[in-house]
Amino acid sequence: MKTITVSARAKTLNDLLKKARRKSLILQSGNGQRFVLASIEGWEGFEVGDDIAQNKRLMKHLTERRSGGTTIPLAEVKAQLGVP
Repeated sequence: MKTITVSARAKTLNDLLKKARRKSLILQSGNGQRFVLASIEGWEGFEVGDDIAQNKRLMKHLTERRSGGTTIPLAEVKAQLGVP
């Protein structure tokens, strides 16, 4: 993945970034191709090798993420994305 710095003069793009700080966006091009614009503030990456179960940090993160919190039914996610 490549990091690109956005110029302060890029008004339209900066407006989209401002909106994405509040809520993730799906951007759709004229030909229908979709892209996700989402903040990765607080994002944590994990090195994943051949044996994922041996990655203790990843397994702990998945366990914490799975316990509690709100879930969204798959049908609702598909409806939001407009996927049949």
